[in-house]
Amino acid sequence: MSKCNIGKKNILITGATGYIGSMLVKHIKGLDGDNKIIAAVRDRKKAENMLPRGVDIVQADLSDAAEMGKLELECDYIIHCASVTNSAEMISRPAETIKSIVNTAQNVLELAAKSSVKSMVNLSSMEVYGKIECRDGQRISEEELGSIDIYNVRSCYPLGKRMVENVCYSYFKEYGVPVKTARLAQTFGRGVPSSDNRVFMQFARAVKENQDIILHTMGNSMGNYCGIDDALSGIMAILHHGADGEAYNVVNEDNTMTIRQMAVLVATEVADGKINVRFDIPESNIYGYAAETGLRMSGRKLTGLGWKPSQDLLHMYRDVIGEL
Repeated sequence: MSKCNIGKKNILITGATGYIGSMLVKHIKGLDGDNKIIAAVRDRKKAENMLPRGVDIVQADLSDAAEMGKLELECDYIIHCASVTNSAEMISRPAETIKSIVNTAQNVLELAAKSSVKSMVNLSSMEVYGKIECRDGQRISEEELGSIDIYNVRSCYPLGKRMVENVCYSYFKEYGVPVKTARLAQTFGRGVPSSDNRVFMQFARAVKENQDIILHTMGNSMGNYCGIDDALSGIMAILHHGADGEAYNVVNEDNTMTIRQMAVLVATEVADGKINVRFDIPESNIYGYAAETGLRMSGRKLTGLGWKPSQDLLHMYRDVIGEL
């Protein structure tokens, strides 16, 4: 897909020190260095150390409505990336997690309404689909959702993300905020922080250190993946060409497989068979893994906007391992 030229505009990116947010800042800066990028962050020093020069850094607690109400920001576009992403934190602080996810999104939508933005993208997650099974060959579109156990503490994240999607739709219908939602598959590739401890990063470290891959579940949950560069271009396609009030899956359908299948792929093809896959399954979910799912996401709606992913899992892993 061709690069989008959004002109000399003010673009607010929340959560700009997170993986997706920071990569978006660099991506948009590369598209047109004259755009004014406003990075909303909790930690100014961290942002100054990791973001390119020329980015306006605003330190703020986006979950605090009073603090947000005092911000004087002129925004033409908003990409809302800020969110809790650490599974251990979701397990230990579920009330704070859901409060942060929902309150932050609503405060950003208030800013979007006040600023009369041209477009806004809310970053959501494939976890909003919950527990859902796909028949052979079936792909799940944006209109289909499965069940989420409301009495599971880890559900604070997917339920919070679902609520945010409804809040976005409500602001679109009531206030005309031109917001769209990007439901991201698991996204990785170049630029992943070395401190990241998600499953794909554990696999990458195992290859780098020539250690066996250890699975803490049976690995039967279906994984949906997308390379970082594909995800960035997908988000921009949604920002400029997506329909207001709607959601779009950002996924490379060719990268769909179970956790166990991915582990075997990494051990055999990325590590050239030099490591093995072993199991060490605890009695309780101490690692905070999401509930098992058979989800196979459909990317048809986003490809209908002209977007086409190109990064396969081998490419993604080689980028990650090359930076370790």
